[in-house]
Amino acid sequence: IQFAVDKINAAGGVRGNKIRVVYEDTQGKPDLGVLAFSRLTDLHQTSVILTAYSSVTLATAPLATRKKVLVLNPAAQTSKLATASPYLVNTISLAKDEVGIIARYAADKLGKKAAVYYDNATVGIDLRDEFKAAFLAKGGTIVADEAVEFGSTNLRPTLLKIAAAKPDFVFMAATTGPGVTGDQISQISDYPTAVGTSFFATFKSYPVTVYHTLVKSGVTPAVEKEFEAKFKSVGMPFYAREYANACEILFKVIDHVLEKGKPISGENLRTALFEIKTFDTPNGKITFDTNTAQRDIEIIKLTPTGRTVLPDVAR
Repeated sequence: IQFAVDKINAAGGVRGNKIRVVYEDTQGKPDLGVLAFSRLTDLHQTSVILTAYSSVTLATAPLATRKKVLVLNPAAQTSKLATASPYLVNTISLAKDEVGIIARYAADKLGKKAAVYYDNATVGIDLRDEFKAAFLAKGGTIVADEAVEFGSTNLRPTLLKIAAAKPDFVFMAATTGPGVTGDQISQISDYPTAVGTSFFATFKSYPVTVYHTLVKSGVTPAVEKEFEAKFKSVGMPFYAREYANACEILFKVIDHVLEKGKPISGENLRTALFEIKTFDTPNGKITFDTNTAQRDIEIIKLTPTGRTVLPDVAR
């Protein structure tokens, strides 16, 4: 977010107006999210908020409706977000968009016996249910269904149950850090091939082969180099790209409101977004026919030694 804001401000802002960001840390907790939302709107009179985490976003959606504050979501993916609030706009695809694709691919290419490993939290439960419905519809069976508490660090007992069930693959929908999960999987012999969604976009050198969907996300090489230099990073990670791209959409929406001579308000911003409807981005054209963007989705094969985009299986 800061990267995108610094770039637009360096170019003069939006019609000469500089953008300022106020940050609040929800710690991924719904109750803290509600407090943070209230501070941003009551103390700072913000008209637009960028959000994260499905449980936090769902908890704050009624506030967005009541206060008429535009909320942009570039990361949370529970399918419930599609209709949570008319003021909530998802710039990323939701669980139902990705899970159907990976469930069909896994049933056709990897086998008919699946295990499910998920966070006992909003998005984990949602992903589990979406996957099971899609996979069973393809003639598959679920041989293990195991949850972990959000934020857990001792995953080994649950991972061992998954391995003992001998599935053809395991659908993984838990958000514990990839390093923690990967380290504990590496201690288990014959842990099955994994499948998942965009969550795996941040995983590097995972100890087993993974097939995962990925919302097609990119920036120009020049922007990526600029990001690397500014933050001393290797590349521009998936979620960094998604938040920066959401900001680019927001800047165009703000420009549209100012061009019409209207005040910046959540209501005017929301109206402008749907008046523009289609945005040209490094990800291609992103269209809002509903509160959730239409995005292209790819399937990635991730191994401990590399990453491959599978041809002819993208939406």
